[in-house]
Amino acid sequence: MSKIEQVSCTVARVPLDKATAFSTRMVHDRHYLLVKVRTDDGVEGLGFCYVGSAAGRLGQIAVEELLGPIVVGKDPLTVEKIWKDMYQESLLQGRMGTVMRALSAIDVAIWDRNARAAGMPLWQYLGGSADKSVPAYASGGYYLDGKTPAMLGEEVAGYVAKGFKAVKIKVGRLDPAGEEKRIAAAREAIGEDILLMLDANNAWEDLPTALEYMRRYEPYDPYWIEEPFSPDDIDNHARLAARTPVTVATGEIEYGRWRHKELLEKGGAGILQTDALVCGGISEFRRIAALAAGYGVKICPHWFHDLHVHLVASSSNGQFVEFFLDDQVLNFRRLVGRQLEFDKGNLKLPDAPGIGFDFDEQAVAKYGSGWVSVGHNSARAA
Repeated sequence: MSKIEQVSCTVARVPLDKATAFSTRMVHDRHYLLVKVRTDDGVEGLGFCYVGSAAGRLGQIAVEELLGPIVVGKDPLTVEKIWKDMYQESLLQGRMGTVMRALSAIDVAIWDRNARAAGMPLWQYLGGSADKSVPAYASGGYYLDGKTPAMLGEEVAGYVAKGFKAVKIKVGRLDPAGEEKRIAAAREAIGEDILLMLDANNAWEDLPTALEYMRRYEPYDPYWIEEPFSPDDIDNHARLAARTPVTVATGEIEYGRWRHKELLEKGGAGILQTDALVCGGISEFRRIAALAAGYGVKICPHWFHDLHVHLVASSSNGQFVEFFLDDQVLNFRRLVGRQLEFDKGNLKLPDAPGIGFDFDEQAVAKYGSGWVSVGHNSARAA
């Protein structure tokens, strides 16, 4: 029986080439927590998460001082027990936020280790479909200085030219008339048969404002409106869902099965965008996906296509993977040694064991803070 002998982590701060805006905030760089879990048979698994645009050290502290010591010495195949122990240990500090993201990264690393030990791609280890690809939508349409509606149209038309049948753009930063111009340009550029998703990134604080914008959006047949309100404002999500024909999608920064249960019970999400690197790892994602299936709700995970391609492939109600074609927004791509391949709007499932890539150690050295390890024979970095 193998034992986990070491948990290592570092924080990589990766600047964006150009500052990028959502509806309510500007991002200049991103802080990623990177995790390795090694067992005494020499097999190593990788995990990671996005901490935010600042304070990445919070994630490292959570691994180094709180969660890592819980994991060392455990049998990696007892994933459920390890998850429960980490969750219980972090009740006062965690349940939401950075500590739960750190827990997610460790959980993913353990699943990755186990799949690698079995010599199986993660999607297959999780019981995924024998299909060789899963549907994806091209994510983009961010606000940049000087970016006109016509330029937005050119961007999304480029995604369609690459074979994508669905695209997503940001909304909510401008006044209603300005937003309508952007959406009209996007719809005209992609045509009537391509799905157009709209992402508001928590833009609105009240139902009347949301409805004012939605009246502008509805004629362009959006497939969904994403994160219209604060994630804590579940009631307004449900009220909006009852007042617009556009499906409300949310859940990307939601934590744990219990919050997702409330969201589903109140009718606040017609599509869940649960992020395994936020909600509690692969273990919790699988519970949430099964819960959503009971409500007839599809799963379209947020961000990190390198992981979520495996989870959509292995979830009965998995629908789309969110895919970023370059490293200008999801600049985590710069830390990855192997990129996913796509064809005709579908992502090809990796055939390598585990998650299907290793960290690019040169890039990690460039952007990272130095690996710190917990466990037997640990070489702690300065």
